Amino acid sequence: MKTDKDAIDMRGVTVNKFAEEAPSAGMTKNGYFYQEMEQREKEEPEDGSEEREEGQDSPIPSGDDIHLYANQIHPGGTDSDVHGCVLLNTSRRYVKLMNFEEEVRAHRDLDGFLERASILLHEDEASLDDVLKTMLRHVSQDPHTAEPACNFEEIMSSLFTDAGSQEVNDRSQSFLFYDNVHLLSETLQCVTATATGVQYQQSWLCILCNVKSLQRRHVCISRLERPQNWGENCAEVRYVILILSPLKMKSTKTAMELGRTFATMFSDISFRQKLLETKTQQEFKEALVIQRYHLTSAKHKPVSTEEEGTDPHSHKPLKCRDFFRVGRGIYEDLCRRLPLYASDFTDGIVGSNKALGKYMTTAIFLYIAVLLPAIAFGSLNDETTRGEIDVQKTIIGQSIGGIIYSLCAGSPLVVPLTTAPIAIFIGVIRGICDDYDLDFAAFYACIGLWNSLFLILGGVFNLSLLVKLFKRSIEEVIALFISIAFVVDAVKGTVKIFLKYYHPPTLANGSMAELQRSMNGGVIEGVNITGAGLVTLPESFILCTRARPLLCLLLMLGTLWLGYTLYEFKRSPFLHYKIREILSDCALPISVLIFSFIGSYVFNDIGLPVFDFDDERKLFRVAPFEKLSGASVLSAMGLGFLLALLIFIDQNIVVSLTNAPENRLIKGTAYHWDLTLSGIVNILMSVLGLPWMHAAFPHSTLHVRQLAFVEERVEGGHLYETIVSVKETRVTSLAANILIGVSVFLLPVPLQWIPKPVLYGLFLYIALTSIDGNQMCDRMALLLKEQTSYPPTHYIRKVPQRKIHYFTFLQMVQLLFLCAFGMYPLPYMKMIFPLLMIILIPIRNCLLPRIIEARYLDIMDAQHM
Repeated sequence: MKTDKDAIDMRGVTVNKFAEEAPSAGMTKNGYFYQEMEQREKEEPEDGSEEREEGQDSPIPSGDDIHLYANQIHPGGTDSDVHGCVLLNTSRRYVKLMNFEEEVRAHRDLDGFLERASILLHEDEASLDDVLKTMLRHVSQDPHTAEPACNFEEIMSSLFTDAGSQEVNDRSQSFLFYDNVHLLSETLQCVTATATGVQYQQSWLCILCNVKSLQRRHVCISRLERPQNWGENCAEVRYVILILSPLKMKSTKTAMELGRTFATMFSDISFRQKLLETKTQQEFKEALVIQRYHLTSAKHKPVSTEEEGTDPHSHKPLKCRDFFRVGRGIYEDLCRRLPLYASDFTDGIVGSNKALGKYMTTAIFLYIAVLLPAIAFGSLNDETTRGEIDVQKTIIGQSIGGIIYSLCAGSPLVVPLTTAPIAIFIGVIRGICDDYDLDFAAFYACIGLWNSLFLILGGVFNLSLLVKLFKRSIEEVIALFISIAFVVDAVKGTVKIFLKYYHPPTLANGSMAELQRSMNGGVIEGVNITGAGLVTLPESFILCTRARPLLCLLLMLGTLWLGYTLYEFKRSPFLHYKIREILSDCALPISVLIFSFIGSYVFNDIGLPVFDFDDERKLFRVAPFEKLSGASVLSAMGLGFLLALLIFIDQNIVVSLTNAPENRLIKGTAYHWDLTLSGIVNILMSVLGLPWMHAAFPHSTLHVRQLAFVEERVEGGHLYETIVSVKETRVTSLAANILIGVSVFLLPVPLQWIPKPVLYGLFLYIALTSIDGNQMCDRMALLLKEQTSYPPTHYIRKVPQRKIHYFTFLQMVQLLFLCAFGMYPLPYMKMIFPLLMIILIPIRNCLLPRIIEARYLDIMDAQHM
């Protein structure tokens, strides 16, 4: 690593001793700084580790080989990033994690460190040399760790070796200016076997050193003020652990054994996040003690067959008898979630690990992200139902249903919402009522009650187990379809505005006659005659101008641009990272407020389209069921079944995406209870004439992302974000829905100050941010990239390129199939859309394995961790 003194001329480069020989992230170079020596690679290409194929004559085993270590790790082992976690020494030797349940030495090592703790919490040095000098200086000045016979400058020199400097100078004349190349002598770093291959934990580095003149062992931990990029596989180091030990020690007290103890603790990504939140050395020590308790007492109890039988995330094969265990799934869901109910309100509010700032920004984000679609779909319902369901009813229904869901749901991070398919379905029902002279309120309520009955029966008979048949590829196709639907709604609204207003200036109705009367009477108020004989008419005479649609287009695109720019601002180097995080969390509210102000105030002379509001309509009206005949009730049952099928698919897919393994939610799922609760909520919606609702995508996954703490890693030049932990709380959703209920008193003003183009910009923002992490989109992008730019994902490593493109093409065909039917202008065609979504299951499970080998399909459906 470059020192401050030699930063410009590159004379203080520090690299890992075995940088060239250790594996890459998924088979790449190991070290905290690696200088690519192109000349050497040209002369000796056979020595480069990147020329080796994975698993061929490589000292680094594949993911399956590292699984052997996972079986030897203690049952109460670390909850590391994923299974198969081991330590890699610079000698290219794998070291097992410390077993805190069986190895007594681990507890004694930690106790000894706590007695003479050397902890630096706010290290602001950027160079590893400077960081190590500071740590050694701190150890030398500590009265508890006095070493009179030891020269810490010699220790500093022994941490590095210059064995490679002469070789570099001799082999390539272009590297003669590197006259002081430092190589770390010995390190420990955690590697993990995942679906992506072998990955490094890059946020911490354990440095070992045996010193002859030392009398006792020393440990110093430094938490850097900000992540430092010290090279490949150490691209965002936040912790440095320095282990010093006498040369001759008992085999259980060596630097390696002491390093195992602390490396095992730091291999837990959640523990590292907790250490970031500590403010004092005492809190840091307490976190270490708590982590030791978890490593010692946490035992992975085998899940019994009875417990996992109704859990869609279990690996138990699906059997018909599982559907006849009436109410078993709901019972297990409640048993799993009720003990944690109180913590859903207290986590992040009570205790030392507070997250009030994140809760506030998330609640504001959720308020805007839910309220504006409610206004948009309420306006659509108002047009299609001719005022039976309007904006006011949609907002009230959202507030009531959202509050009930946030208080009672088993997955509180799931956001219920009335969606575009529901709005389309309601429009179709209005058309049927007009065609057959039926009372809309009664027929709507009857369909809703049938729908709720089917949903409740689905929860009682454990039908959510069918989620096991929905592979990741199916979920991604449906999720991408929903994102496209948001884009289509925004484009349709903008096109309507252009078709209505983008014409040459036109006189309003009656204005010509009024102008003629004014001219004949000799009174021409507001009419100016220019020198060229042209007549300038007053603004009240003009029906439309081209300024209105162009302003609408700019407002829509501006809302998208500003929102997405602020959303990505957390990855920029500007401002403090906490400010960047707040701006990113509040990206949507800021964008909506700014462009609503621009459209409604700055350009107040240009009339913009807004939603309609009639405060004279009756708010609640119980459905008059007596107006329905028996035939109408039976026909409502068929429509209710189609609606239940639509909600069943969307509800379970959204819950599955929300509880995806990469989100690291730890409080468990409640598929069956949530489906039942959705049916109960829709009973109330149906009787009161409010719009139906269900779990919404992408709002639910965006809610998770807002409450997540992430850790970044660099792999093959690509930046990935890994979720460390998520605050699983009911507070944000509850607060947002209460605010939505209060927003009824903001009708019509100031909510009518939000122009429709800003709502369309919101739709585009939601669609764009929702595709982040969609593996199907990533593979579609490969079709436009050079092969050298492909990211090092698991499917790139393990699946032939042609098979990847085949699979992507087949997914695109399925997506086009959904879009063709789901967006076809014929209303009745959209009613069978849920059946088309079901067809994707046999296509994936029966048809695709005949085209592409099943093992390749399973790899491409795996999670990218």
